[in-house]
Amino acid sequence: MEFRVGGEVVRITCRDRQALLEEVRHRLALGRGFTLATLNVDHLEKLRRDGDFRQAYGAHDLVVADGNPIVWLSRVAGHPVGLAPGSELVEPLARIAAGAGAPVALVAGSDAAARGAAAHLKRIVPGLQVVLQSSPGFPFDPVGAEARALAEAIRDSGARLCFLGVGAPRQERFAAFAAPMLPQVGFASVGAGLDFLAGLQRRAPAVVRRARMEWLWRALSSPRRLGPRYVKGATILPGHLLDALMQRRAR
Repeated sequence: MEFRVGGEVVRITCRDRQALLEEVRHRLALGRGFTLATLNVDHLEKLRRDGDFRQAYGAHDLVVADGNPIVWLSRVAGHPVGLAPGSELVEPLARIAAGAGAPVALVAGSDAAARGAAAHLKRIVPGLQVVLQSSPGFPFDPVGAEARALAEAIRDSGARLCFLGVGAPRQERFAAFAAPMLPQVGFASVGAGLDFLAGLQRRAPAVVRRARMEWLWRALSSPRRLGPRYVKGATILPGHLLDALMQRRAR
C-alpha cells in the first residue's frame, strides 16, 4: 500500500504486526539497525505540509499501519495490511530485544515517562537491559547539536534498540538523523507508547478499541489538543480514498 503526499510516495513496508516482529528479530540477531515509523492519519496530514518530515519518512525502512483508516484505505486499494499500533509494539519489541541480548534505550517526552516506562518494562520483561533513559525536553531539535549529543549518548550506552516517544515529526526526524551514525541500532518511533506504559496517559478500554473507536476516546479525553488534529485528519481522507480507488483500478 502506498500513499501520495506532497508529490512523494510513502509505502507500508511491513504488512502486519507479525511480519514486523519477525523482521526486527532477524535484524537484531544479525546486528543490523532499522528505523520504524507507524503511519496514521495525523502523520499523513503532517507529511502533506512538512517537507522535512517527508524526507525523514522516506529514510525509514520499516513502516506499519498505525490506525484503522490506514487499514481501511489499504483494503480499498486492494493491498490489505494489518493494524500495528505503535503503542502496542513497545512490549513485544522489548521482549525480542531481551531475547537477543540487545540493550535498550528509552527517549521519552518527560523524565517521568522515561522512568515509569523503564520500571514497567524491566518488571514484565525478564532479562531486559535498559541502559539509557533520556528526556530531551520540548521543543527538541531533532537534527541539531542536541540531537547529535543524544545520538552520542545512545552510542556510548551500548543500546541496540532505541524507543522514541517524543512525538511526530521530531521522533521520525531524529531517527533518520541518527541512523546513519548508528547503523547497529534500531530506532522505533512509538509516540505515546512510553507514556502509556508509565501510566501518564490512559489507553481506551478494550471494548472501545475493538469497536475501532479509540480515536474518539482520545479526542474526548483531550479535546483541545487532539480535537483539531482529528478534524484536520478527516479533511484529507476523501483525497486518499480517491487515490486508493485509483490504485485498485490500476491493479
